[in-house]
Amino acid sequence: QVQLVESGGGLVQPGGSLNLSCVPSRSIFSTYDMGWYRQAPGKQRELVAGITLVLSTNYADSVKGRFIISRDNAKNTVYLQMNSLKPEDTAVYYCNARNRWTRAEYWGQGTQVTVSS
Repeated sequence: QVQLVESGGGLVQPGGSLNLSCVPSRSIFSTYDMGWYRQAPGKQRELVAGITLVLSTNYADSVKGRFIISRDNAKNTVYLQMNSLKPEDTAVYYCNARNRWTRAEYWGQGTQVTVSS
């Protein structure tokens, strides 16, 4: 059983930055790939960024060059640094953990990001 808690969302103006954090209830980085997803009203949930056990990363085309996903094993925390935010980035952002071997998957409750002037 894994619980994921996201934080760092909020209201920001276009062009601004936010740093999201995801803290699992226990240490999981030895077995889990991590990712950030988002879902805007009326849209499907989409993968924003992912990072694997071996630190391979991938990003949605819409955020390449603006967002950075990272993991800090010492703090058992995954981050999503979001720069140059646009109104279309407005969504609820969810942390995801997926076991590399069993494919067990866990989701956080989400944190709201609103980009508006």
